[in-house]
Amino acid sequence: MLKTRVIPTLLYKDFGLVKGVRFDSRRAVGSAMQAIKVYNLRQVDELVFFDVTATLRGAPPDYELIDDLADDCFMPLTVGGGVRTVEHVAKLLSVGADRVCLGTAAVETPELVREAQTSFGIQCIVVSVDVHRAEDGTVEVRSHSGTKSTGIDPVEFARQMEDLGAGELIVQSVDRDGTMTGYDVGLVRSIAGAVTVPVVASGGCETYEDMAVVVLEGGASAVAAASIFHYTEQTPLEAKQYMHDRGIPTRK
Repeated sequence: MLKTRVIPTLLYKDFGLVKGVRFDSRRAVGSAMQAIKVYNLRQVDELVFFDVTATLRGAPPDYELIDDLADDCFMPLTVGGGVRTVEHVAKLLSVGADRVCLGTAAVETPELVREAQTSFGIQCIVVSVDVHRAEDGTVEVRSHSGTKSTGIDPVEFARQMEDLGAGELIVQSVDRDGTMTGYDVGLVRSIAGAVTVPVVASGGCETYEDMAVVVLEGGASAVAAASIFHYTEQTPLEAKQYMHDRGIPTRK
């Protein structure tokens, strides 16, 4: 059994990190570089860094910023935001990203996933499946940082992304993002049960128990979180110990 990873998420806007709620990022909360230096000391398995406005602005990734951050990041770094071409993927990998996450581009030009995987390998390509759940329980994939309806079924989209060569899927609940109300376990379960690649649960984590539940009941291979680590005393190391005590293999 693969060991479950604990992955802090850094949301970046303009010049620093922000606090996001339901993909609406408004409140500045600090420096990306400082956060990375802190996580270097906290036995974090990986980091995910999302520029949450690059796509909305039509801007490419900030390669200079990623280069600076990667120099001080002593753990695997996944980068997303503004990625629209194979050239964008190539340059991010060249400046220090370990993996690149495709979101809106995967929705609008799915073949980009295959092209990127063919060029750089399945281990380098991650796809973010951003999902909105309506009041009647229906779900759909959203693009453009959760602002654009697509009408695409998340499970079918996840299968398509796997077929095209995505090595991992980050399943993000638009509605639970930043709310600290728990992961959408049903959503994660439906996707994890339909694909064979690892699924990372994201959006809504409040407690270590939330992490354990989405792994044990949702089938997640990893858990991503932001608010629980940025705004409480809970730590990635304690999260891994809690899950280990629940019988979930974790990285030490």
